[in-house]
Amino acid sequence: MTIDPVALTRRLVDIESTTYHEGAAGTFLAEYLEQLGYTVERQGVSQPDPTSTPGCGQEERFNVYACRPGATPAVVFSTHMDTVPPYFASSEDQEFIYGRGSCDAKGIIAAQIAAAERLREEGVSTGLLFVVGEERDSAGAAVANNSPKGSRYLINGEPTENRLALASKGALRVELRAKGRMAHSAYPELGESAIDKLVSVLHDLRGIVLPVDAVVGDSTLNVGLISGGRAPNVIADQAEAHLLIRLVGPSDEMREQIRVIAGDRAEVAFSLDLPFVRMREIAGIPTMIAKFTTDIPSLTAWGEPFLLGPGSIHVAHTPDERLAKKELLEAVDLYVSLVHRLLAE
Repeated sequence: MTIDPVALTRRLVDIESTTYHEGAAGTFLAEYLEQLGYTVERQGVSQPDPTSTPGCGQEERFNVYACRPGATPAVVFSTHMDTVPPYFASSEDQEFIYGRGSCDAKGIIAAQIAAAERLREEGVSTGLLFVVGEERDSAGAAVANNSPKGSRYLINGEPTENRLALASKGALRVELRAKGRMAHSAYPELGESAIDKLVSVLHDLRGIVLPVDAVVGDSTLNVGLISGGRAPNVIADQAEAHLLIRLVGPSDEMREQIRVIAGDRAEVAFSLDLPFVRMREIAGIPTMIAKFTTDIPSLTAWGEPFLLGPGSIHVAHTPDERLAKKELLEAVDLYVSLVHRLLAE
């Protein structure tokens, strides 16, 4: 069946699927692929504890794996169904499709389905794996990794401007929690400020010399969330900060540095640790370095990974998220070509 990737992208974008609320998108994809004649497996993924994860959903969420009946595909396409908030619906003009998830990664889902259908018409069977939770903790990928299907190659989709990624950075999420003792702010000597402790730890952490890779570039550290205190006239008894470090090497040394720097000033927890990944080049396909992190480190059982997809990461997660229609259609051709080249090996 010939798939219109533009129309399918818009249908997908118009289904809200921010992380933890992917159930409707999963249902649509499962039913859509069943109508195309695929055997579909729904892989259940648990919701997190709502007391520790504000905003998590109560509805069912699951990965979708699809293949031709009885097939064991050598190549599996994969990307994620979830998006970052806030949701906004699709629109289009002559050049672009707009909307949350248009490039990250619902246009990629559409391109991969279109490529799989074209390959099927040529007698080549591929698998399709669409997961939940990539934007938060790769929970869906972790579940999928417990049920590999025997593939030799995994073509993961993220916005790489239709260039093959030679590497993707790792991600180390750090949570710092400081404790103090409340007092009247007019008498600070009677209390102990958790905020002062936290600020001093953050200052020292920002002075760390981060790892550098000659090909991939620098590691980066972002202080993304800070909270704490009770009121301006109260010495703060609690404070916390959440950091994300994008690494170009192993995390072991960095984790130990953070523990030493925090010392007894703050408790340290590592809520996510996805490793740095190198990938190989395919002659004739332009390349890039992905400074972001993907599900690939959590899908190690699905074969040798490749990272390729339409769209620019620079507009993902923004109010201006969009995907060029021309690039979307080119991605279908690229996916088909890459599968043929991998199978020829």
